[in-house]
Amino acid sequence: MRPAGDGGNFTDWQDVSGWDDMGMPIVEVSEDGSFVMTKTADTGGLVSPGSAGEQMLYEIGDPRAYLLPDVICDWSGVTLEQIGPDRVRVMGGKGLGRTGSYKVSATYADGWRAVTTLTLAAIDAPAKAERVAEAILTRCRRIFRNKNLGDFRQVSVEVLGAEAAYGANARARTREVVLKIGVAHEERSALNIFAGEIAPMAISTAQGLTGFYAGRPKVQPVVRLFSFLQDKADTPVAVEVDGKDVPVTVATREVRLDPPATPPADSRDAGPDAVKVRLVELAWGRSGDKGDIANIGIMARKPDYLPYIRSALTEDAVKTYFAHLCNGPVERFDLPGSHALNFLLHESLGGGGIASVRIDPQGKGFAQMLLDIEIPVPAKLAENDGLAMTKESAA
Repeated sequence: MRPAGDGGNFTDWQDVSGWDDMGMPIVEVSEDGSFVMTKTADTGGLVSPGSAGEQMLYEIGDPRAYLLPDVICDWSGVTLEQIGPDRVRVMGGKGLGRTGSYKVSATYADGWRAVTTLTLAAIDAPAKAERVAEAILTRCRRIFRNKNLGDFRQVSVEVLGAEAAYGANARARTREVVLKIGVAHEERSALNIFAGEIAPMAISTAQGLTGFYAGRPKVQPVVRLFSFLQDKADTPVAVEVDGKDVPVTVATREVRLDPPATPPADSRDAGPDAVKVRLVELAWGRSGDKGDIANIGIMARKPDYLPYIRSALTEDAVKTYFAHLCNGPVERFDLPGSHALNFLLHESLGGGGIASVRIDPQGKGFAQMLLDIEIPVPAKLAENDGLAMTKESAA
């Protein structure tokens, strides 16, 4: 299990002091494999079950059988207990043996990309920004046709400030936005044309455009990641020290136990007296990437909340919420020990990493976006725990 960090990257950021002097994480490991997570004294940060749990959920796959270089981990039964100020005891992690394969991450060149941003302050700023983007792209495509160049391979127009990342869930009304246009093409020459059309079109379209701080967009190669598992038995290993070969024996037989079955998790309907509260009232969240797959870990603030979270956050519900970003299936995994869920959103990052032209190619904001979804809970639970109901519920 990776160190839980110092609590700076935490949903409850307002509870974390000392951002300018974050402490280093310290792990006190016991012989039984449990450990205490803490941090350096007299420094900023916060070590709590929430901050530690968020880091455990960060960028993982199946928590029952998570592949690491030297072991297969089962984190589904991990428990987190606050035992003192900035001290959390972590127990229940299991190793299921070594893998019979290496993970290989290869990269390859795959065309070209360019990204530009423009600031716009005006009445109807989001609509004007969309119109500017349409004009730039239409003009470029006309020039491409005249030069026998193909169309853009990928286009991403995001009006930042108008909650473009939220898709149909956006609620913002704003007079100030940043227009981001990201494009990819097979030919570098095509994107040189795109780069040259930004400034001229910007000064001949909508009033209020400004902020050409980055200057002419830079055309960059697209470097795409391809990862796979390679059988150790088919992979020769050689080590040389001071010019001499050193014999190396690699265990090629996979020593792996079947991962334990996850206990049936409780999904509970909120009942006829249900009210709606935002998920952030009920849970913490952390998200990240695995190539073109985003993961979202959701950890209930109290065990009593998990059945209602689980009932509402089905794979279909999460897929629908991120329909504008997620092109593949959504998987859900249970971590009953920490009262948590982990979601994998396949094909959701536009290629991921530097292969993507989105503003968030690594899914860093996905968990915080999902925490804004409304979850039905019994009215009595909301009242007893002082949970803030949504306006719809209050009405």
